[in-house]
Formats: sequence, C-alpha cells, structure tokens
Amino acid sequence: MRQPEVTKAKILKLSGQLFNTQGYKATSIGDITKATRLTKGAIYRHFKNKNHLEKEALRFLSDTMFSHIRASIKAQPSAPLKLKMAFRYFETYITNPPIPGGCPLLNVAPEVDDANPLLRKQAMAVLELLRTSLLQLVDNGIRYGQLRPRVDKKAFASVSIALLEGAIMMSKLKGDNKDIRTALKHLEKMIDEMTV
Repeated sequence: MRQPEVTKAKILKLSGQLFNTQGYKATSIGDITKATRLTKGAIYRHFKNKNHLEKEALRFLSDTMFSHIRASIKAQPSAPLKLKMAFRYFETYITNPPIPGGCPLLNVAPEVDDANPLLRKQAMAVLELLRTSLLQLVDNGIRYGQLRPRVDKKAFASVSIALLEGAIMMSKLKGDNKDIRTALKHLEKMIDEMTV
C-alpha cells in the first residue's frame, strides 16, 4: 500500500472508532487530529469535509462488520445455520464488540437527519445491504430446499433487523446480554419454523 492509502486507512479507522463511540456530531476534527496525530490539512487532503469523512468512516465500519459476519457464516453448511450464525454475531456487540462502540448501524441511526444527507444516504445503504444479505441467505435456502418456499422473505428480514437492533439497544442500556439472547432465541425459533 502506498503512503497516501496508508494514511487514509488510518484516518478512516481512527475516526470511525471515534464516531462510533462518541457520536458523529460530538466528534470534532480536533478529536480526529489528536487521535491520528495528523494535521487538519492532512485530513482534508483525503476528505473534502467532515461530512464526507463521516460517510466514508461509516462505510469503513460497515465493511468491517460485514466482513466479520461473512467470516462467521462461511463454514456453515446450510442457509438455516448461516442465518443463525449471522444473528449470533450481533450478540458480540454486548459482551465483546468487534468494533469499538458496538453496532455502527445502531449508533448512526439516531444521528442521521436532513442536515447531513451524505451520512443519511450511507446509513440507508448499510441498512439495505444488511436487508439484502438476509434476503439472499433466505433465497439460497429456498433454492437448495433447506427453507420453505412460501416464506415471507421481506417480512422476515425486516423483523429480524428490527429485533436485533432493538435488542442490542436494550442490552447496551442494561449492561447485560439478556435481551439480545431472548431475541436470538426467538429468531432461531423463526428459522426452525421456516426450515424444511
């Protein structure tokens, strides 16, 4: 990797951690210069402005999240097991978050508004990628005769995401993983009912 690419990757990683732990609005460029040990000019050499950096940092965080999910489901031999393993991944956000601060989608959602259309668009892209990934797993399960063909895929994906993200929020507030475990049991029961 060339030096500019190394510098950009460093900015994305460290600013992403700050945004995900402190919040996007609460994190200043000063916080980022302090964490990266780079000047404001060096940061703006790679990113047009703070909004652009926020968007790219969220993309970096979501790429990290999805690469962890893909790695956790890769060895599973069937769609039902892949779905269960993907859902179990989200439990780690309570006890051992793979990304400092927890789920990037959950953390950015309250902050996106009309004042930052770039960040909102990127957050919607992350949500859509998660939804599309679940739909693809269900489609593959149906295609290979592992899941029932009459499954309401869209409803399953929407309910799954809402249940996971809500349970993560509840568990984070309470400081334990009881709610996420309850949600996972319910989702696994849904998967078992869909399994052929």
